[in-house]
Amino acid sequence: MPETHGAPRRRDERSQPSRSRDASGRDAPLYGALDLGTNNCRLLIARPSREGFRVVDSFSRIVRLGEGLSRTGLLDPRAMDRAYDALALCAERIVRKGVDSARLSAVATQACRAAENGAEFIDRVRKGTGLRLRIIDPAEEARLAVEGCLNLIDPQAEAVLVIDVGGGSTEMSWLKRSGNDWTTSAWMSAPVGVVTLAERHPEPVNSGEAWYEAMVADMGEAIAAGGIVDAPMLELFHQDRAHLVGTSGAITSLAGIHLNLPRYNRDRVDGLWMTRGDCEAAADRLKALGPDGRAREACIGPDRADLVLAGAAILEAVQRAWPSARVRVADRGLREGLLLQQMREDKKPAKSRRRRRGRGRGTATS
Repeated sequence: MPETHGAPRRRDERSQPSRSRDASGRDAPLYGALDLGTNNCRLLIARPSREGFRVVDSFSRIVRLGEGLSRTGLLDPRAMDRAYDALALCAERIVRKGVDSARLSAVATQACRAAENGAEFIDRVRKGTGLRLRIIDPAEEARLAVEGCLNLIDPQAEAVLVIDVGGGSTEMSWLKRSGNDWTTSAWMSAPVGVVTLAERHPEPVNSGEAWYEAMVADMGEAIAAGGIVDAPMLELFHQDRAHLVGTSGAITSLAGIHLNLPRYNRDRVDGLWMTRGDCEAAADRLKALGPDGRAREACIGPDRADLVLAGAAILEAVQRAWPSARVRVADRGLREGLLLQQMREDKKPAKSRRRRRGRGRGTATS
């Protein structure tokens, strides 16, 4: 079970040192996971521990790499500059902490997948920072998000839907219990995220319910287009024998509003259970606040003020399609999945590790 206590988020980019030791008493090696998304650039550096891992350093910055992508098909030069600057800071931290390149995984998701100049930007980052970002496909993105959230699943549940709301896409994975384990029975990637949805539906001056409902309907159409039809699974949701797990800044922000936090507190948000009514009430409060009021909220801020209601609309659309009385909020996901995958792989024989690393990993050079 991953331990990330005290990991900073969003605008707080301070280090939070922590140590663990391996069975021989020596310091366990450091691992790094870097995720360049459509909206955020995030880094975790951690050491393996008996329970999973302990975070040594963490970095998160909103870069909006996918800004305007849905209209032009290209990454905007200013957006690329913002992302590059954040990645350069990540590379400095990686070198400063002494993370071995073989234990660093660096990935890019929807924005770089979709943009005509995505590969060109990845090459610029490699030449300028030494970071080798690997563009992953939606299937791997969904699998890693599930991996990072597994220990938040209610052990009494019979089925779970994990929702990873990104800036440019939303990954949805349906899991069924198989003995003491969980298996993915279906998954889909909807080409709708908080950035794309907010750009499609700019908030009017006098925003009302019709504007919000238009975003919900847009996401609802994307879910329907995914073609996931599983009547027995759906029945488990109707009977409250299944629940949702939501991972994203949009959903954690919604949780912060629900808790009336004066400042974001990961320890209170990660693992929080919210009812469907709680989610709807938080969304109603965000609508009433308006853009300026949302910008002043400590758990949102000006960088997310125009995106958080798009995230709430995405969650609402999922809850309408797959009714669930409960959603578990996850302040974890793809990065944690990358770290757990790396650490598990490194326990395998050396020959297997060489084959894996030959397929391409994120590396950094000084």
